[in-house]
Amino acid sequence: MYQVKVNAQYDYKIEKSDGELLINNNKITADIKQLSPSVWHIIDRLQSYNVEIINFDRVLKTAEIKVNNNIYTLTAKDPFDVLLEKMGLGSLNNAKISELKAPMPGMVLKVFVDEGTRVQKGDNLFILEAMKMENIIKSPADTIIRAVKIKPGDKIEKGQILLHFE
Repeated sequence: MYQVKVNAQYDYKIEKSDGELLINNNKITADIKQLSPSVWHIIDRLQSYNVEIINFDRVLKTAEIKVNNNIYTLTAKDPFDVLLEKMGLGSLNNAKISELKAPMPGMVLKVFVDEGTRVQKGDNLFILEAMKMENIIKSPADTIIRAVKIKPGDKIEKGQILLHFE
């Protein structure tokens, strides 16, 4: 069973059982036709819906979909997320991060942040060149930069502390 929240407001329980799709324990008998990798046409109870996936993040289990030109934001919890929540372990992904260590040895090419910079999860922090490839290192959480221990041209080792967060 999956728990899906639409626009941070409406909750749905979705499960597939014996080849049937159930939403909030109601059997869905819609005619669903995939038109392209991200577009579907659905007919349900004599109503027609054009559905397009605009954005999908498998890791965060979020999506933005357009249904008949209306955009909806979805967040999902799979059975493992639900089980972790029941065990009181659902907030482990929100653990406070105090520092960022080098994921690999290399050379710092560019630093995008300074002390006191407020960053969101996924914001670019710096570029690390390793094995002749440029890697953009992103923020692992919403936080504020407390200290920057690197500058362009620095050679770093794996595990070295590069940034401190508040």
